[in-house]
Amino acid sequence: MCLKKMSKWLSLPLVLLLVILTGCEAVGGLDVNKALLKSMEVQASESKQSISIEVVPADKVSKEDKEIIELINSLSLTVDHAKFQDTATMSLKGSIGFSGEKLPYHISMDAKGMTIQVEGAKQPLYISLEDASSEYLELEQYNEQAQEFGVKATGFLLKHMPNPSTISVKKVQEKVNDESLSLTQLHAEIRGDELVKLVKPLLTNVSKDEEGLKELIGAFYDFFYPVLSAQFGTDAFGEGQASSKELTVAAMYGVVQETLTEVLKEYDQQAAALFEEMPELNTVLGKDTVLKTDVYFDSSLNMRKQNMELTVAIPQGEGVPIKAFTIRSEAEMWNVGGNVTMDQVNVSAGKLVVTDGEITPGQMLRNFEPGSIIYKLLKEEMHITSKYVLVGYPGDYYEVIKKNGSSFVPLRYMSAELDAEIKWNKETKTITIIDDITQEEIVLTVGSKQAKVGGKAVTLSEPAFIHEDGKTYVPLRFIAEALGAKVQVDGDGWITVTRD
Repeated sequence: MCLKKMSKWLSLPLVLLLVILTGCEAVGGLDVNKALLKSMEVQASESKQSISIEVVPADKVSKEDKEIIELINSLSLTVDHAKFQDTATMSLKGSIGFSGEKLPYHISMDAKGMTIQVEGAKQPLYISLEDASSEYLELEQYNEQAQEFGVKATGFLLKHMPNPSTISVKKVQEKVNDESLSLTQLHAEIRGDELVKLVKPLLTNVSKDEEGLKELIGAFYDFFYPVLSAQFGTDAFGEGQASSKELTVAAMYGVVQETLTEVLKEYDQQAAALFEEMPELNTVLGKDTVLKTDVYFDSSLNMRKQNMELTVAIPQGEGVPIKAFTIRSEAEMWNVGGNVTMDQVNVSAGKLVVTDGEITPGQMLRNFEPGSIIYKLLKEEMHITSKYVLVGYPGDYYEVIKKNGSSFVPLRYMSAELDAEIKWNKETKTITIIDDITQEEIVLTVGSKQAKVGGKAVTLSEPAFIHEDGKTYVPLRFIAEALGAKVQVDGDGWITVTRD
């Protein structure tokens, strides 16, 4: 997903939701079609939003599943202040909630990259958008055509979607950013079983609209033709664009129309067969799956407030730990189309660039205060320092050498697996290994059993040596344990190195 277009994509799920809910007809004097199409326009604005999830556990649930459900139910995302300056420039301030904790964040983004500051970070994280692949950059220039096609597709669906049974419009006074406004409230609800019933009339309406369908296919062609031409040349369709478009649209229309005719001919029988073959659909698309939304528009048809609740029922069975889940969202928008300047994250103390692929778990952890929420989250919940290395069968795997009863592995191989840094003194043949997590130094010399770990002298069972392949080999158990890992050998001789 294009990060620079986040402002548009953040609103897309709501737009698609409303397409399903509201249909084509005006309700209570509100031109729903026009209002929703306008909501797809990228405009400068300020907003705030909260998202939460509630999972209902099954009657019988294990202790482990219960703990996971409780963690999920504790999750929340709050955007206290979002500023969308333009399609490429925005900022978000808010917090992520989990397990009774709150992690404040500040994100700013422009055409060059995204900067993320969270509480407890010594330096903000930076994700560059300038290092994108050439293919991504080529596709970016077609974003305008993609947006135009999206608007046309949405308008086409709105034109033919029937209204649900529960839909209403009324004038209300509502507070948006602590300001009392006169707004038009659109309320709509739909159950899972009703959604299934709306599909057939939608497809029927679409099949009858030859002109509209051909226009939509033409818009689809206009979007993809320059993309394909850029990839395969100007003759990507075999003929000139004008001739090719006419033929392609006609051919695609024929295919779509034939498919719709076949689907509608046996729609009821096929739908019944599908539900019989997959009885769980009777729950997921049943009366207990409900979608509710309240959207508030101003006199200019700008969306100013939105409340949404989606409950999905889950089929019950052995091993299914939940009955249902509900997602709730509330949002307010103001200063729509106004003068908006995003809040830039302060990078005066530097920034940690995380898109170069060289950031190790230790480097990431050291960027956060040890007692901070994010540090504990990364270390104790996400386990970013955990490692699992399957070394292989001793004597049969080329990276393992058995010598005097000890298993040896290439120093650089194992150090890389555990993210350790290596320094080599050619004159003294001394090796210094720096632990990625603790920053402690492990010092050993080729041919010597004497070594130091964190400044303390230790004696190796066997010394490191340089093999005939030119690689430096070290005792596996010593290097792994010195870097905070454990070594296990199973009955078949496979060796695993793990670190919590």
